Amino acid sequence: MRIAFVGKGGSGKTTLSALFTRHLARSGAPVLAIDGDINQHLAEALGQDDGPLGAPPLGAHVGEIKDFLRGTNPRVPSAAAMIKTTPPGRGSRLLTLLGDDELHTRHVRRVGDVPLMVTGEFDESDLGVSCYHSKLGGVELYLNHLVDGPGEYVVVDMTAGADAFASGLFTRFDMTFLVAEPTRKGVSVYRQYRDHAREFGIRIAVIGNKVTGEDDLLFLKEHVGDDLLTHLVHSPWVRSAEQGRDQGGLDTLEPHNAHALNVLREAVDARPRDWATHHRHAVEFHLRNARAWADEATGLDLAAQVDPDFVPGPAALA
Repeated sequence: MRIAFVGKGGSGKTTLSALFTRHLARSGAPVLAIDGDINQHLAEALGQDDGPLGAPPLGAHVGEIKDFLRGTNPRVPSAAAMIKTTPPGRGSRLLTLLGDDELHTRHVRRVGDVPLMVTGEFDESDLGVSCYHSKLGGVELYLNHLVDGPGEYVVVDMTAGADAFASGLFTRFDMTFLVAEPTRKGVSVYRQYRDHAREFGIRIAVIGNKVTGEDDLLFLKEHVGDDLLTHLVHSPWVRSAEQGRDQGGLDTLEPHNAHALNVLREAVDARPRDWATHHRHAVEFHLRNARAWADEATGLDLAAQVDPDFVPGPAALA
């Protein structure tokens, strides 16, 4: 299952991404965390010390990722002919979660019990030249070519706010958790995301965060309604972790917040994978990009990259 955490900057989405990923890893489930936020703080939230992570960022190796994933697909003759939305077809190299392959070996590093990939920071060389979403191309390509199975999880900490809609990446997930503080600014991002997501049938569930009392909870219920899945209360455990002090592991997390993590997993596990919809969205956004800019940029008709006889899912691995 692919899970995205989105929300207003400062809402706590990175903290929630890290907590949920650690919760899954602690249960023994196969899980991969991906930092897709411009601020790149997920490793720290997972417990990384001040030393370098040592994982080459996906954003700096998009060309190599394309060359690897295109495999022997005759519709994609070169990495230069492939864009981030190019969907897999017969001959493409498909991935299994944390498989023994070149991409995972190069880009995954462990932080505690959690395997992590990062997109890379927006650095000085990018200023005035490119947008951050170009770095997210590696994540979109990865998810397009991933065949994950039941009980396997990919958790992505996404860019803040409605900026997550700047690419088709938002359609690559089985569940999108929107982290909302009980404030007008917090719920305004929810409304933006809800309205955009409805166009494509994307389900979102809201996690109230930093709730301090009944008034906060009533505010969220009034503005979010049935989309409110659960909430977390103010957490001394989280504050201690953010200050670099030993919290004693997830088993000492406040009982209410630990229960909220269980609710999140139950919601994810109850969501069936719809391979046909995933593939339809991938093709739709590929054709949008082809018409908007990519045909002209590559000098090719990129609609021809869509393999009408390709059926995504576990059967494709055979």
